[in-house]
Amino acid sequence: MSGGVLRAIGIISGTSMDGIDVAVMETDGERHVMPGPSTTYPYAAALSAELRALIANPTLARKADHDDLERAVSFAHAAACLTFMREHAIDTSTVDLIGLHGQTICHRPAEKYTRQLGLASLVAAETGIDTVYRFRHADVAAGGQGAPFAPVYHQALVAKLDGPVMVLNLGGVGNVTYVDAETLIAFDTGPASALIDDFVQRRLGVAFDTDGALAASGTVDEPLVRLLLTDPYFTQPPPKSLDRNHFHASANAVERLANADGAATLTAFTAQSVAAALDHVPSPPKRWLVAGGGRHNRAIMAALADRLGCPVEPIEAIGHDGDGLEAQLFGYLAVRSVKGLPLSFPGTTGVPTPMTGGTLIRAARDD
Repeated sequence: MSGGVLRAIGIISGTSMDGIDVAVMETDGERHVMPGPSTTYPYAAALSAELRALIANPTLARKADHDDLERAVSFAHAAACLTFMREHAIDTSTVDLIGLHGQTICHRPAEKYTRQLGLASLVAAETGIDTVYRFRHADVAAGGQGAPFAPVYHQALVAKLDGPVMVLNLGGVGNVTYVDAETLIAFDTGPASALIDDFVQRRLGVAFDTDGALAASGTVDEPLVRLLLTDPYFTQPPPKSLDRNHFHASANAVERLANADGAATLTAFTAQSVAAALDHVPSPPKRWLVAGGGRHNRAIMAALADRLGCPVEPIEAIGHDGDGLEAQLFGYLAVRSVKGLPLSFPGTTGVPTPMTGGTLIRAARDD
């Protein structure tokens, strides 16, 4: 399995918890990247609600015993993978690896702690495919931030473009990769969809602000945005990473605002936190390429275009699927893991030296 091009399936549920993303790709784990189809499968409502309640309580999330929930998450990921292979006529025997990220429930790199729910042993048994998981653990144990892990994949995707380029992923949290030839800098920018999603869920009982329509109808409370931007995270030099709920306490100040104004203010905060990333890169990029669910939010994309001073485009502009990118990433990282290639770097997570990672669980073989 260590040589040449491998076929891998990546599976992840991001911090927005809107579903399980599955994607297939062929790659050598370096510059040869051939993404295939991707699909998102929603969590069952009860499982999603249980995860949201757990993640909202960091003390509870740190408890070791989440066995029943972890099994439920693992079965959901395995079922999503099996459904994906059936829908896309992918025979198990043609897949070399699964890269299972799982569901992050707590990320505290300063305490050398990160927890993702997802049992590779269960997924490997259900699918019959060797599975790599625990991608972040070695990095965190070595003093790294444990995130972001997308940069090495972003670098492969934009290798032929005229740099510098910044690749922005808008999930629950925003993260950015600055690529200029071999220069690679990456870090979490701040909130992306998490604050907005949780706000509209509280106010309106909906999962997200569709197309950014609610935010577009409101008025931004600019003094509140400036106040939120005083969080010391924004002046902290990279590498740096965030827990999904880092800004929730301070952002509670939007509760005094009407629905549309609150959504508009949180959207502006998201965009301005991305703009603050420019203080931490060597030179302004020639273009921004945006992936993740947040790129569907027209209000966020418009606010970014207003603040970034250069073209801001969905990553589809260079022929890639922005919905499948994170799942593709963990297929790519699974291949790098079994080949012993680095997953993280001093300029991306702050580890002292380039760091391999991931744990391989073999599927049982009949022979």
